[in-house]
Amino acid sequence: MVEKVDYTPAIAVRTEPVQQRSTERITNLLDAAADLIDEHGIDGLTTSDVATRSGSSVGVVYRYYPNIQSLLRALAARNMEKFTERVFTGEQPSDWLAAMNGAIDVYVELLRSEPGFRALGFGDVIDKRFVQPDVSNNSLLSRGFTDLFVKRYGFEPTEDLSIDLEIIIEIADALLHRAFLYERQGDERFITKLRSLVEQYIGPHLADLNAR
Repeated sequence: MVEKVDYTPAIAVRTEPVQQRSTERITNLLDAAADLIDEHGIDGLTTSDVATRSGSSVGVVYRYYPNIQSLLRALAARNMEKFTERVFTGEQPSDWLAAMNGAIDVYVELLRSEPGFRALGFGDVIDKRFVQPDVSNNSLLSRGFTDLFVKRYGFEPTEDLSIDLEIIIEIADALLHRAFLYERQGDERFITKLRSLVEQYIGPHLADLNAR
């Protein structure tokens, strides 16, 4: 079992959604914000527009999110949760490289189809450390992958493995951003190059272990 990392930012909503109605209302607010980001960009997002699109009032929006920044953080956290749930839960591939390619596939699919994801992603455009103030978002993801590689695929839990996984996540972040900068479906050249770099960069860790 891969250790579950808490990707929820310290301040997500002003009022906790303890009732089903509140949960649905928050979902509607976030869905509306995501659609508006796709249409007008992050800078064009306003509280009044979110209220109108979601069929709520501005007061309802402020009840849960005191400002646009807190709403964007909540949406970014939801994006990250969708990614990590699909990557780290359920049955894992038998091969580490298939697991990494699967993670790339999940991220690419979110970029292609999840409203607001292409512009907002995991919230790095807002704050690279919005989940935990002393740890970057990519560092948290690397912890999840390190745990997966050690427990599922037999990698040795070394500092070198952790830093190399974080480095490849940073590389993936840059290459996938470039792949989708101009093309809605992504430039496959950059996606293919990323898959090759993952194998070249991470593969030697398992090869070194097998050679001992």
